[in-house]
Amino acid sequence: MKRFEWSNLNAAERQAALARPARRRDNEVADVVRRIFDDVEREGEAAVKRWSETIDKRAPQTLALNASVVDAARAKLTREDLEALAIAIDNVTRYHEAIKPKTQEIEVRAGVRCRRVWRAIASCGLYIPGGTAPLFSTLIMLAAPARVAGVRERIVVTPPGKGDGAPHPMIIAAAAACGIETLSLVGGAQAIAALTFGAGVPKAEKIFGPGNAFVTEAKRYAASLPGGPVIDVPAGPSELMVIADDGADPRIVAADLLSQAEHDTDAQVVLVATSDAIVSAVARELELQTPSLPRAEIAQASLAQARLIRVRDASEAADVSNAYAPEHLSLQVANTEPLIAQLNNAGAIFVGAWSAETFGDYICGPSHVLPTDGAARAWSGVNVASFMKSFVVQEMNEQGARALAPAAARLARLEGLEAHARAADVRVQ
Repeated sequence: MKRFEWSNLNAAERQAALARPARRRDNEVADVVRRIFDDVEREGEAAVKRWSETIDKRAPQTLALNASVVDAARAKLTREDLEALAIAIDNVTRYHEAIKPKTQEIEVRAGVRCRRVWRAIASCGLYIPGGTAPLFSTLIMLAAPARVAGVRERIVVTPPGKGDGAPHPMIIAAAAACGIETLSLVGGAQAIAALTFGAGVPKAEKIFGPGNAFVTEAKRYAASLPGGPVIDVPAGPSELMVIADDGADPRIVAADLLSQAEHDTDAQVVLVATSDAIVSAVARELELQTPSLPRAEIAQASLAQARLIRVRDASEAADVSNAYAPEHLSLQVANTEPLIAQLNNAGAIFVGAWSAETFGDYICGPSHVLPTDGAARAWSGVNVASFMKSFVVQEMNEQGARALAPAAARLARLEGLEAHARAADVRVQ
């Protein structure tokens, strides 16, 4: 963990203090991703198989979620497991049903009507991480809003499970509960390439889901290809910033930071605190809580990238947060509303000691697939509208055309586009 006194840093030092782990944009990662994509574009499914056997030591498989498969998976789970799953899916579905975009009709002026109409995209690829942890929560956070949007083809890809390669029972149960009929057991950059070119899985028009550095780079590269898929957001290794004042509970702050540090060795957590006392108290709690975690080794590697930043006040904390643009932002301060008013860049904000980021990860309702690496400066998190597109229907009657034609023709001629002008003129001559 590195400590900083924000007011003592110059511009270059502040930029360095908020830098993400270098491996997230490692040239070696980019080179491997391009090799995988070149192979899959040239050889198709055979290249996906070869890369999967090299990286995951297992060839891709397709698992049909028929009644016997789903029943067998559910039998391995407790009643409490299934009840928690049902609550999560219900909350996510309710939230996205409530915010689903609706057709809007506007009469710009008499005789001129414009409607914005929404339609679901035809297909989406949903990448569900499973390398170090089976993130069935991500499956819910993607498959449920995609279903609310009305996406016809939802293609789920996830790495094979440990041992025999079978997915975790909760992956199967969550997929079935969200109406998914098939799982493709393939992970990593090769899964993104497969979705891009339709190699062994259907081709996806848009690819969703977080992942490690290779998956994130693969999504970025796929979107750059001519005719390539659209992607949801740059969603790489997890990150959390906590803004805390002297009233914050150091145990809670440390627990929240560790909840994201245990995700991935490339995850990054940042504490922005208004006093040296809270910085030191949280640092001690991190040292006390980390060793007892089952994923302590991962958390400790992540904490090596952690930042502990001392600021003068909440206003300066807002400046730090806006500069970093965190995926997750937790506010552990006494007076939150004035602080929220100053915040512009964040994937999701969790307000107060009761609002654990963990609740957002699993069960509140909004999707936990959020922009990372500073992308929150311009991107929003995944929501039902991410699985939809809109277009405008413009309709004019004679009254509207006569009202608009002279101005439209004049503007067209000012741009030197005579045919445009005549297309307006001819309607009213």
